[in-house]
Amino acid sequence: MKNSRESLADEAYVIVRERILRGELPIGNVISRRRLAAELGMSLLPVSEAFQRLELEGLLESRPRAGTRVRIPNEQDVRGHYILRQALEAEAARLFAEVATPGERLELQKLAARVDTLSAQADGDRFMYLSLHEKLHRRIAECTRCQPLVDAIEKNHVLALTWLCVARQPSTDQPRRGHRDLIEILVKREPLVAAEAMRAHINSALENTLRRLEPYFKLREASGATYARGLSATSSLAATNAQHLNGLAAARG
Repeated sequence: MKNSRESLADEAYVIVRERILRGELPIGNVISRRRLAAELGMSLLPVSEAFQRLELEGLLESRPRAGTRVRIPNEQDVRGHYILRQALEAEAARLFAEVATPGERLELQKLAARVDTLSAQADGDRFMYLSLHEKLHRRIAECTRCQPLVDAIEKNHVLALTWLCVARQPSTDQPRRGHRDLIEILVKREPLVAAEAMRAHINSALENTLRRLEPYFKLREASGATYARGLSATSSLAATNAQHLNGLAAARG
């Protein structure tokens, strides 16, 4: 049974993690332990324990005399994450094609349609989209009946959720079918084809993520060992991201 301090640490962990995944604490945002402890009515100890856990998961980063912020990834971080994700999820797709039941295949087809619908809505509920997107990939793994694979994919997916919170350029293209097309291949009981389709899907996600995070890579290089605080940090990130999106729009012409 957990003691009161552990329970408070769990509470602080859940609150900060959800704020990060909702985009309420964006990449690069500095977080004050004292301010959060005061807000939650806790001592510093459980908040510090929650921060340590979030650092281990790669969601936060701290430096002496600089403070703690939502971690800004570098390009190597992102590429490494997606190499692992591709290996895990390609195997999940292969096993899904082999062992998923007809009911599970139909469930995933319906879920993929919902994910694509939300993805096409630039002003839609971003957290709902992220939740359903994570659920779709998790359900593919769960249908393999391999719990270690499920656990590994779930742990790996958390970082990607924070990166997906970055603002994206509204699409004027036809409604997206990326996940529906993927699932249509997975339900056809062709394991090797399913694995290759998932590899292509994850590789496309990597390229999109690198484009979206490019201004944050530059910000990390520019900030060095200094963590900008308060509104200046948010303004810097927002301005950099806006410049990047405007560049993409101009490139598309």
